Amino acid sequence: MGGAQRSVQELAASLSARPPEFRCSAVTPDAPPVIDLSAPGCGERVTEAAREWGLFQVVNHGVPSSVIAELQRVGRGFFSLPKEREAWHDFFFHVVAPPARVDHGVWPRCPDGYREANEAYSRHVQQLARELFEHLSLGLGLDEGAMADAFGGGDMVFLQKINFYPPCPQPELTLGVLPHTDMSTLTLLVPNEVPGLQVFRDGHWYDVKYVPDALIVHIGDQIEILSNGAYKAVLHRTTVSKEKTRMSWPVFVEPPGELVVGPHPRLVTDESPAKYKAKKYKEYQHGKINVIPL
Repeated sequence: MGGAQRSVQELAASLSARPPEFRCSAVTPDAPPVIDLSAPGCGERVTEAAREWGLFQVVNHGVPSSVIAELQRVGRGFFSLPKEREAWHDFFFHVVAPPARVDHGVWPRCPDGYREANEAYSRHVQQLARELFEHLSLGLGLDEGAMADAFGGGDMVFLQKINFYPPCPQPELTLGVLPHTDMSTLTLLVPNEVPGLQVFRDGHWYDVKYVPDALIVHIGDQIEILSNGAYKAVLHRTTVSKEKTRMSWPVFVEPPGELVVGPHPRLVTDESPAKYKAKKYKEYQHGKINVIPL
């Protein structure tokens, strides 16, 4: 990683000093579900997966394959630029929505078509997020618009990231990203064909298999909080490949920083008291980033 964190290449060069939490362990053969969003009953499958796994894949999700392919093309192009032409890191962030939060000045100028590809993908992924929020709201017995409204509605922030994991000489001895849950509400991720994402459930790590044209959906901390624990934020990590470059394009869907998020009032009763403190999202971010008890 850039900054204070080390890239997989740096870790591979100094494996004798690697921290133990970077070491890989055995993975079981089961896998999170793949859900067809055009099929009857898909909403029930979404909510079941959110309760049991905290992660699932979706197909027939409404994002055209051509839009995803173009997003990947310009992302690969960005990371193939000479170092002197662009800032060189193992990842890159920029906001794609809402318009008031977008700063095109920080977006890459190269390769050609980068802005157009990301804007086209953003339009589709915002619609997909709304659909998923509706399913998840109904699964809690709430109105279909309750979850999106609770997270800020049209003011929700869509943060696009590109992850770049170059080949690592000894992938069995290191991880690309340490185990963590996402701070966001949802994370919607486009993978490339090189697998590496793993999720933790019931004491075991599970591989997330590559499914062509699928998007990977992570339940984040804010949905776990809003649902008062009914839905689970997924603990996940990434591995690296010895021979191939792994890339991914996650979009983190976040509440506005000043918005207070806590268990939904309709989900808190005498029999089921609040399990989480209500906090401004920016305060939650600060606490988690700085490892302050939440």
